[in-house]
Amino acid sequence: MTDASERIRALKIDREAATRAGGSGRLWLLVPATLIVLFVAWWFLLRPAAGSVLVEIDTARQPPSIGAASSVLDASGYVVARREATVSSKLTGKVEEILVEEGMRVEKDQIVARLDAATQRAQFDLANAQVVAARAALVEIEAQLRAARLERDRARDLAARQLTSVSSLDAAEANFDSLAARLETGRENVKVAESNRALAQDALDNMTIRAPFGGMVVSKNAQPGEMISPVSAGGGFTRTGICTIVDMDSLEIEVDVNEAYIQRVVAGQRVSATLDAYPDWQIPAEVIAIVPTADRQKATVRVRIGFLERDERVLRDMGAKVAFLGAEAPAQAGQQVQGVMIAQEALQRDADGDFVWRVKNNLVERRGVTVGGSRDRERVLVANGLAAGDTVVRSSEAALRAGQEVRTE
Repeated sequence: MTDASERIRALKIDREAATRAGGSGRLWLLVPATLIVLFVAWWFLLRPAAGSVLVEIDTARQPPSIGAASSVLDASGYVVARREATVSSKLTGKVEEILVEEGMRVEKDQIVARLDAATQRAQFDLANAQVVAARAALVEIEAQLRAARLERDRARDLAARQLTSVSSLDAAEANFDSLAARLETGRENVKVAESNRALAQDALDNMTIRAPFGGMVVSKNAQPGEMISPVSAGGGFTRTGICTIVDMDSLEIEVDVNEAYIQRVVAGQRVSATLDAYPDWQIPAEVIAIVPTADRQKATVRVRIGFLERDERVLRDMGAKVAFLGAEAPAQAGQQVQGVMIAQEALQRDADGDFVWRVKNNLVERRGVTVGGSRDRERVLVANGLAAGDTVVRSSEAALRAGQEVRTE
């Protein structure tokens, strides 16, 4: 009976063991299922489309101005000041007072700083005292000379009447001549003393620093208590300037033009300038001069461009882009410009003429265009064939064909 019970228990199914075994089996089945889902997601979502070409695109835009559309050459440069100076002192001294700050406008000869002038003031007082002493000595000599003149005249009168000896007359004459010579020496001593006083006055005046011309203070280089010198000294602890002043009326643009295109630029040529800080602001300008030398390393020629209108928004060292206008440029700045501007790299040419690759719905199509103006600019005016807002291919990693699928990243 016991054996029969044991056999029956041996045939009983262990439900807990079956549950543990089944759970482990299902976990192993989830691993390949997860891998399959990730592969499908990559295939349909992350994998680049078959046959698509990576491209860089550009957007056709309306020209910002008639000048930008009609230029014969584009260049970039910086706003510079033809007249600027770092104001310093002629003598070494300690800064006592600074009267300017950055952004302050100063006039010509306005005081910008004062140096400690105690030593120079004492030297001036000494020189002035020497002038007073020299003049007093001159007055004394003049009095002695008058007395010597009277004595000489009496001696001459007595000698004429033979009432005195010749030696007495000679002594009177010699005394008068000696005092006359001393008088001339005294007068020269007064001049020397006055010159020394003028030098001392100049040294004293040099302790007051003045603006050499009117302009704007763009930097303040020293503080009260610091030493300042016209030359660098003191192991780096001595300043060489008080402040830097820029004449804002002398601001102009300097650009480097490739020497291969310098023949398109002439003095007096009209220019449309745009500051990087204000890309929508077209500033009328003109070519002042072409610097008559070339940079052999960069193969460029420097061109100076002057503003025809002054504005406080124009600051030194601002980046600027300029468009040199041709003779056919319209005179009316507000005239509507026909066409759009695209990057020069997007324009292509073959036996059939000029064309671009226009992108629409990630597919490219060949679009014939008509170019207006110069072709070797950074952005080219397309008169016909494109509309503002159209997307064109600027560069591609492989050759394109009509209907080719493209991607940008």
